[in-house]
Amino acid sequence: MPHSLTPSSAIGSPITEEDIANYLANTPEFFERHAELLAAVHLSSPHSQRTVSLQERQAALLRDKIRMLEQRIMDMIRNVNENMVLSDKLLLWARSLLLNADVLALPQLIADEIADQFSVPQVGIKVWGVASRYACEPFALGVSDDAKSFATSLTEPFCGVNTGLEAISWLPEPQAATSLAILPLRPVLLGAPATAGVVPAFGLLVLASPDAQRFTSTMGTDFLARIAELASAALSPLR
Repeated sequence: MPHSLTPSSAIGSPITEEDIANYLANTPEFFERHAELLAAVHLSSPHSQRTVSLQERQAALLRDKIRMLEQRIMDMIRNVNENMVLSDKLLLWARSLLLNADVLALPQLIADEIADQFSVPQVGIKVWGVASRYACEPFALGVSDDAKSFATSLTEPFCGVNTGLEAISWLPEPQAATSLAILPLRPVLLGAPATAGVVPAFGLLVLASPDAQRFTSTMGTDFLARIAELASAALSPLR
């Protein structure tokens, strides 16, 4: 039985490419009846100036898709490896805090171990609202009410360029700080739901680098938030 192509438009109107495409899409047996066309059709190659058969073109497209998938897999493997390295460093950092028996040395130990484990050029820390016997320690002095309010206003770690915040002055070399990560420290409420931004902060951790791309406003902050939580828990004996 002969097969005809009836255009979607009125009879007598020119057949459009859309008509042909619809016909082929809805009549897959066309290629069974005219299998020789698959070998006869030639298209331009995406990788050269020559023409190739439809099968070759499809094979090239599949190879390109496979390469893209391979690249995505490699990126995923690299991310997994990087996350494992970070997790190991976080474990070593947390272990050093647990092994510490000197409460007065704890704030500086937190900063020093972050600098060492995560290769952060500069780290500063301040804690306020501490027990009276610790109120005159260097880590509890030199924090204005504005800085305390700023810390409480942070609902997550702040990352970005150095804009001259007060916390920069807590660093050994403030003038060398180009990008920053500022981590608010809050009391750990066991068994309570997360209430970041509601519980007043009692401290700030400042991580700084001369590299403008080390801490950016678009980077993820989940890992930094975990550091802040662990540091907050470790500092609880001071309060």
